[in-house]
Amino acid sequence: MNDPTPSLKAIRRPVPDALVERLRQRFGDRFSTAEAVREHHGRDESPFLPVPPDGVVFAESTEEVAEIVKACGEHKVPIIPFGVGSSLEGHLLAVQGGLSVDLSRMNEVLSINPEDLTATVQTCVTRKQLNEALRDTGLFFPIDPGADASIGGMAATRASGTNAVRYGTMRENVLGLKVVTPQGTVVETGTRAKKSSAGYDLTRMFVGSEGTLGVITEVTVKLYPQPESIAAAVVSFPTIRGAVDTVIQMIQLGVPVARSEFIDAEAIKAMNNYAKLSLREQPTLFLEFHGSEAGVKEQAQTVQELASDNGGEGFDWATRPEDRTELWNARHNAYFACLQARPGSRAISTDTCVPISRLADCLVGAREILDRSSTPTMIVGHVGDGNFHCVILLDPENPQEVEQSEKLNDEIVKLALSLEGTCTGEHGIGLHKIGFLVDEAGEDAIDLMRRIKLAIDPDNIMNPGKIFRL
Repeated sequence: MNDPTPSLKAIRRPVPDALVERLRQRFGDRFSTAEAVREHHGRDESPFLPVPPDGVVFAESTEEVAEIVKACGEHKVPIIPFGVGSSLEGHLLAVQGGLSVDLSRMNEVLSINPEDLTATVQTCVTRKQLNEALRDTGLFFPIDPGADASIGGMAATRASGTNAVRYGTMRENVLGLKVVTPQGTVVETGTRAKKSSAGYDLTRMFVGSEGTLGVITEVTVKLYPQPESIAAAVVSFPTIRGAVDTVIQMIQLGVPVARSEFIDAEAIKAMNNYAKLSLREQPTLFLEFHGSEAGVKEQAQTVQELASDNGGEGFDWATRPEDRTELWNARHNAYFACLQARPGSRAISTDTCVPISRLADCLVGAREILDRSSTPTMIVGHVGDGNFHCVILLDPENPQEVEQSEKLNDEIVKLALSLEGTCTGEHGIGLHKIGFLVDEAGEDAIDLMRRIKLAIDPDNIMNPGKIFRL
């Protein structure tokens, strides 16, 4: 992927010297044009090579973000919001130049309201930081994409993760936002009330907008009581279909499992090597149950019976907190474990999601497609809600491997769409999935999105070149 965006890079917009000087005088050493700083802000965890911005501004408040946006707007200079850089789809690449607005210093937990089960945080509070602040309240924030992502970034990409099967995604768990619009004004969407029918749902419009409509600076989220009892289990299967059929039957029976993760044999091998584990190198489910002690026991017994009927073996329990932590740390680090299977490689990570009834066909079909790859491939996924990721390792400097990987990726996405699924369950579109969104939504829907974008951001300064082409 030497040049992922040739057509867009050809229209890279200049940043006037007057704007550079204005920002340098206003922000001092919090404005940088140093190559190393720009390079860091022009890459993410996607397979693309870096496309740096022309400068980086480190903002410390909503008011400063508004000031930066207004200044850039006067010169029609693009703005790319930057949190912790954990995007997988090229969201952070400055494909039309411009400035990266680094929000990492906006990381305060502003309020916790235990009685209402809500918290309000600045945009770059991470999920681990929020849960640490909640430690003594008996509450927790369940959205867990694996990476220690920022809450604002998770809202912008409509993220989810391992707990989504029970607690939902960011779409269901964001109550309100504070957003800086392309005109440099500050708007607040939503309230701390659990529901509202007041006007257009602006909160949902900005959730999932990937920085293309405004800069999210504060987020109000739902919280949940810590469960009385938690138990985790690992069970392996001789076939992918046996593992997935267990999940399908579990969901259709209404078992309120909190986490249901699938890891194929190749990914288990990578995790064993990376985390020094000794798991059976077979298709495997990681499960977690939340509730009362009696409820957890009943859930686990039901799932154990289903797994046994589908060939599952070695139903190993983890009830101690330290054992559960080891298990889920291994799952969260699966992406990095996969990368270590071929040191120096990058990864294309698919993000398809299908109706639960079509999951077995999609996963088995995806594995058959991956088996044609000349480079290592693995599958991991949050299969409790029909979402899984195929990881294809490649050398981004090798055109043949890039072409092969993209073709395989294309086949897997088309398979998911043919099964009434989506090209992305949680990573967003960014740069990498623009073509797939057209296949999924159709030109009329994309045209409506464009009209919304241009009504809010007529000069196209907010993260241009992402989600769709104008």
